[in-house]
Order: sequence, then C-alpha cells, then structure tokens
Amino acid sequence: MNDIQRIDPGPRMSEASVYGDRIYCSGMIPEDTSQDITGQVRQALAEIDSLLAKGGSDKTKILTATVWLADIADFAAMNAVWDAWVVPGQAPARATVQAKLNDPKMKIEIMVVAAR
Repeated sequence: MNDIQRIDPGPRMSEASVYGDRIYCSGMIPEDTSQDITGQVRQALAEIDSLLAKGGSDKTKILTATVWLADIADFAAMNAVWDAWVVPGQAPARATVQAKLNDPKMKIEIMVVAAR
C-alpha cells in the first residue's frame, strides 16, 4: 500500500497530496491581487510549476485542470497566458467556470491533478 505524502501541510489544508503516481494540488491563487488577469494567471501558473516540482512532476504531466474565473469576460485573456504556458501537445483535460472567489480582488484560482 502506498503512503500519502503531504506537501506544505497547514492546519486547514495541504498545498498538495501525493498518493501513488498522482499529485492532487489545492487551488493555486495569485499572491498579488492588485495585478490584472494576465498577471494573476501568470502567478497562479508559477505556483503550479513550483508545487509540481516539489511533488516530483511538471506541467507536461498534468492530467486535469479546473479553472475558476471571477469574471468569465476574462476567459480570452486567461487563455492567452495559458496557451503560452502549456507545452504543445501536452494540454490537460480542462474545465473553466465563473465563480465567486473568496477575495473580491482575486480574479482566478486553478486546481490541477498530475502524474509523477
């Protein structure tokens, strides 16, 4: 039986959990919410890159991604940053929805599951 590994655990949640050959990441959010959607997406994706590296993976191994946008009008701008970040031929399955996020200045949250 495989053991569960917690990455950056806190009192409420871990940034990610690793079980077997899968990494389950929490929703990644921007640190600087004063930036526009482009800057916030870049920050969230950088957080994903860092977290996946801690778990022994990278963006080419992302299996699924869920994207929450505070305003679906930001869909095209988010996709422009996403498309530049995703490795050609390695795009994961993805869903994007509009949602009310926990900070009114936050424009995006992204959660991924990746293989190791």
